[in-house]
Amino acid sequence: MSSSDGNSPSRPPVPDSLLVLSDSLAYYGPTGGLPADDSRIWPVLAADRLDLRLELFGRIGWTSRDVWWALTQDPRIWSAVPRAKAVVFAFGGMDSLPSPLPTALREQIRYIRPPALRQQVRNAYGWLQPRLSPLGWPLALPPALTTDYLTKIHEALVAIRPDLPVVACLPSTHRSPYYGNVHAGRPKTVGAITDWATQAHVPLVDLLEPTARHFDHGEGNPDGIHWGFGCHREVADLVGDAVAAATATSVAL
Repeated sequence: MSSSDGNSPSRPPVPDSLLVLSDSLAYYGPTGGLPADDSRIWPVLAADRLDLRLELFGRIGWTSRDVWWALTQDPRIWSAVPRAKAVVFAFGGMDSLPSPLPTALREQIRYIRPPALRQQVRNAYGWLQPRLSPLGWPLALPPALTTDYLTKIHEALVAIRPDLPVVACLPSTHRSPYYGNVHAGRPKTVGAITDWATQAHVPLVDLLEPTARHFDHGEGNPDGIHWGFGCHREVADLVGDAVAAATATSVAL
């Protein structure tokens, strides 16, 4: 029977890629955003180390909720899942940041018209955010919602690929004046993600130590959020080790 026959079953693709779901920490360097194939960012470094292609999906400001929306709405992710040898959940840090002004307000600023009014609102938001951040509450996404979306994302992926190894990252930290140098919500978010990962049998990579050290040494982006390339290399090593162990375990089973 011809392989072009519509009734012919298609062969499943050979897993040959590393699928990374992330926020902008995956592709921002010390001076700004970079292409997804830049050789200096950690997803590329980790994929190269594992001898895999990289499929990177992320946007600046993405929370776990945004990743869930992307997973359900972006057909490019759907096409990447069958070819993934492993998936990295590299998000959740944004969830843990103080958001004393409603997150929905920040997300809707782009739609305000006319442009002059939009700029005024953006300036006001930028002035208020760091001054209210020391309150430490509310967070951009409550820990219970973070784990709810993690559960949905994980269950959706393993429903399609029960054999798919998943590795998750615990939030990094920041030294950002835009958030009043406050990250009081991180421990609760870390605790919630850790509890979820234990129940879901997902290995974790803790990004606190390398990111804190780099910021303390004055490295990284001047925004105090994104990392220098030295930190990208360290994160790539941590994630690469975790993915290699997860895939080895998956093969053994």
